[in-house]
Amino acid sequence: MIKSLYTRVVLIFLVSVIGSTIIAFLAATWLFEDQLNENSQILLRNFGHDIASIYETIPSREADALVSKMKQLNSYHIRIYEATDRFQSFGALGGHKPAAIITEQVKQVLAGETVQGNKEGVTVAYIGFPLNTDMGTKAMFVETLSPPSTSFVIKWGLTIAAYSLITGSLFVLIASIFIISPINKLTKATRRIAAGDFNVKLNIKQTGELGTLARSFEEMMHDLQRLEQMRREFVTNVSHEVQSPLTSISGYAIALKQEGIGASERSRYLDIIINEAKRMSKMSDSLLKLSMLESQSQQLQLVTLRLDEQIRRVIVGIQPQWSARNIHFELNLKPAMLTADHDQLNQVWINIIGNSIKFSNDGGMITVSIEQDIKHLTVRISDEGIGISLEDQKRIFERFFKADRSHSRKYEGSGMGLAIVKQIISLHQGDIRVESEPGLGTTFIITLPVTMLAE
Repeated sequence: MIKSLYTRVVLIFLVSVIGSTIIAFLAATWLFEDQLNENSQILLRNFGHDIASIYETIPSREADALVSKMKQLNSYHIRIYEATDRFQSFGALGGHKPAAIITEQVKQVLAGETVQGNKEGVTVAYIGFPLNTDMGTKAMFVETLSPPSTSFVIKWGLTIAAYSLITGSLFVLIASIFIISPINKLTKATRRIAAGDFNVKLNIKQTGELGTLARSFEEMMHDLQRLEQMRREFVTNVSHEVQSPLTSISGYAIALKQEGIGASERSRYLDIIINEAKRMSKMSDSLLKLSMLESQSQQLQLVTLRLDEQIRRVIVGIQPQWSARNIHFELNLKPAMLTADHDQLNQVWINIIGNSIKFSNDGGMITVSIEQDIKHLTVRISDEGIGISLEDQKRIFERFFKADRSHSRKYEGSGMGLAIVKQIISLHQGDIRVESEPGLGTTFIITLPVTMLAE
């Protein structure tokens, strides 16, 4: 089994060229066999008539001398019979085996008939003519040694085959280099990527299928590089998020073992341990939920619902969060129906509105509105809070990402909420984007289809 693609390409081409040339030559020979026979017969008969005219015009001795010097004898052989057992020949056979002429054929020609003899192949072997000379009637048999038409066809076919093979081989050798070169580059790049090196430059400028393959490979490589970066950040973030509460739990658990701790202090330590455990549990639940959403193992339970009523219920449900800080809501919620998963979509509004409350200033305003066209609903949730920098806006939907790390202690959270929101919106075939300026507030714009299309 030949493993080299380069060798296989060359061999396939050579076999194709040789095979097609042979088949074409055989097919042409078979198709034009009758024409070749007819052409050969005409030439042979015309040559015979020319010889007969010579013997009818001049004396036999002079005619013999003239015929023996004819250039056509390179392609023809002449036998002149005076009787059934004696003949005179003209022309060198050159290794050619003469056709067998029987006595009966000689007698027929001496009697004034024309005799034609065939043999296997594409040509007429010989023709017998009555030859009228000054010495009486003789039998002349003209035999073709190498018919010009057949010779030409054979030479032409062999020449074409040879040139096709040589030229085609050169072209395929050159073309194979251009074909195999980018594939070799892709192979080497794949090995480097498999080893963890994503800084690979292909520099493949070809068009067509190979160019498309190279561009797709580069896109895949960039995606893998990004995924690897996200994986590392994910591991770092998980380690950090888990380590922090574990450290607190461990530290306060050790403190509880000390003697002389008062009841109030012991209660405070226990409350801290419980809160940190809840934080770890919440983070674990968020990770599990996001994993299920990304794997689509959790199917959407689609129902028809009033979106405006759902958002109102969410705001009422989290009233303790905003009323304690004197935050107000301005609602412009027109009646709107859509098909969606009620519980999943409920999680979207809880997370986004919860973030708006968290990052708003005390006494601030949050605006929620719904706009609708024939196919889509658009929900806008705006706050007047601390805002998000342009650089952070590009990453806020990544898991564990927290905009403005300097506030991470002040504003609690695992950084999973918006990643979950993004995945839920995507599963609903919708879109979410953010508009924000530091210090001026943030607006989340969620677009959802009125009716989900079947995938």
